[in-house]
Amino acid sequence: MLIKKADKIKPSEITSESVYLNRRRFMQGLAGTAALIAAGSARAIPEYDLDSDLPRYPGPDWLQGLLRASEPNAAFSSQEDLAPYHSVISHNNFYEFGTGKKDPAKNAQNFNTDPWKVEISGEVDKPGVYNLEDIVKPHRLEERIYRLRCVEAWSMVIPWIGLPLSQLLKQVGPNSKAKYVEFTTLQDPQRMPGQRSLFSSLDWPYVEALRIDEAMNPLTLLAVGVYGNALPPQNGAPLRLVVPWKYGFKSIKSIVRIRLLEEMPKVTWNETAPREYGFYANVNPAVNHPRWSQATERRLPSSLFNPNVIDTRMFNGYADEVAHLYAGMDLKKWF
Repeated sequence: MLIKKADKIKPSEITSESVYLNRRRFMQGLAGTAALIAAGSARAIPEYDLDSDLPRYPGPDWLQGLLRASEPNAAFSSQEDLAPYHSVISHNNFYEFGTGKKDPAKNAQNFNTDPWKVEISGEVDKPGVYNLEDIVKPHRLEERIYRLRCVEAWSMVIPWIGLPLSQLLKQVGPNSKAKYVEFTTLQDPQRMPGQRSLFSSLDWPYVEALRIDEAMNPLTLLAVGVYGNALPPQNGAPLRLVVPWKYGFKSIKSIVRIRLLEEMPKVTWNETAPREYGFYANVNPAVNHPRWSQATERRLPSSLFNPNVIDTRMFNGYADEVAHLYAGMDLKKWF
């Protein structure tokens, strides 16, 4: 089991949402007891005290039960304060719904994600088109507190709920030729206004990929929830990837296709601007973006008059878990 070392909390990182963290720690303690494990039906994920005037996203009936039965996984947990809920649902990069940070929250509210299907194909033993519930239901969901570091040099700490990607891959059975896992976002210009914009710089649909060993790493998560509820549309409902040691654009949203491939696939941002966005996109404070430094980041919430700037850590602080994946590689060349 991977046990994370407690991070030192800087005064600048403490937010007014600390009640969330205190409650989470209390519930994690409960989750660790034999009595709670035996109870089975007890809800281990806290009922977060979300702002009363902000929307909730309960999700479909079948998912609500799984979310209620999910438990915190203390082995994958940051000790830093969580980002405020309003920041998580209102500050998003999801170009399918617009390029502004607030565009997704505004333009995705009527985005229906139930029912939802995912096509799994390529070098697998069990290819097919799966209903989302058939992917999720066989697994016990868990809450993981991860740092999210955007390539734009801002960051948050977010409580995701989901299942390890490795569990899904084992469910469909990669064969010996599977070297990469490719993910594709829904393409639906009628419901995703960013895809019909004349000013879009991206070719649709959005595509991302991981090496098979990255995909199988215990940290890699398929998320279906956040803050105890189903994912909001602007955060990638109903199914998104979370790869916490990589820049946020690798954590593709609203996934409709997963392919296992022998050859490295082309991915959207690397194809669009290869000098700026590498295939690996590992968080690395020593490798700057051509237009800005990656040595520091703004931990949200942050403002002009109250900046919350912290040092960026190699692999976003997850080096103990993932550095071995890149042994012998020149991380300036393979950025």
